[in-house]
Amino acid sequence: MKLPNYPEIVEHFGAWNPRLGEPLPMARISQLFDPLNGVTHHALIAPQKIGERALTAKHFQHLDEKDLVLLDRGYPAFWLFKLILFYKAHFCARISCKKWKIIRRFIQSGCREQVIMLDASSTSIASCRKLQLDTRPIRLRLLRVELDSGETEVLITSLTGTEKFPHHLFAELYHDRWPVEEDYKVMKCRIEVENFSGKSPLSVYQDFHAAVLSKNITAILVASAKERVLKATASRTLIYKSNFTQALSTMRDTIVVLLRGSRKTILKIISDLLETIAKAIEPVRPGRKYPRNHKKARRKHCLNYKPIL
Repeated sequence: MKLPNYPEIVEHFGAWNPRLGEPLPMARISQLFDPLNGVTHHALIAPQKIGERALTAKHFQHLDEKDLVLLDRGYPAFWLFKLILFYKAHFCARISCKKWKIIRRFIQSGCREQVIMLDASSTSIASCRKLQLDTRPIRLRLLRVELDSGETEVLITSLTGTEKFPHHLFAELYHDRWPVEEDYKVMKCRIEVENFSGKSPLSVYQDFHAAVLSKNITAILVASAKERVLKATASRTLIYKSNFTQALSTMRDTIVVLLRGSRKTILKIISDLLETIAKAIEPVRPGRKYPRNHKKARRKHCLNYKPIL
């Protein structure tokens, strides 16, 4: 996340050195996100020297028993898997096909799925000892998934029961991780979380967590209005949902009142908000795909994503 270029902020958070131009002050952000309900359970903003796996480990302190963690391919590590299992949760992660020997052997075998014993590397042994985790091998399951693009991805999971969790469930399961990427887009493009109001590290922390709080309150109201939307659009061909951008705009000037108003006032405002959010709807169009254009010049703000006014 880009930060204001002030000495105190640069000193605290650090700066990235781009290929061209001056060093750019930035922070690393991370969140434990519920993709089915659109709610952030735990969010962190930290200096860039703190790695994403270290931040993820802090999220795991907020896991509940039997939670299922979906992880992108930048996260897999033996010690991180051990930490999830320590909290009696499960995981499903995409894993690199090139960096792990055991994954390369699985790819070469041509198998559709395979149960393995994953051993700890020397680096993971040190991390496990630091966290007081045991270093015994983990029984895990590898699954090969063929994408529509022709690419092969490999998933690694602690859900080893093939009858209870058959292979065909996992492609859709991993795809359910995508809403967290959309949520970062909402934060940056809709809420403009990088548009900070102060010049100190404290102001950066305050603005970031205020943005997460406002987004969560909006997500809860959108979820609460879902039944109204489905009932009002039951006769239509497509399925409809509340427009989250419109909901954010509706919430923008009411959050302070929700936090400080009387009980009677708050209940009246929530009732009005639910009615408004249930009317601002858009159709759900599953299966739409837009291939990434990596050669396209980057822009600070996208024309199609206007801020919440």
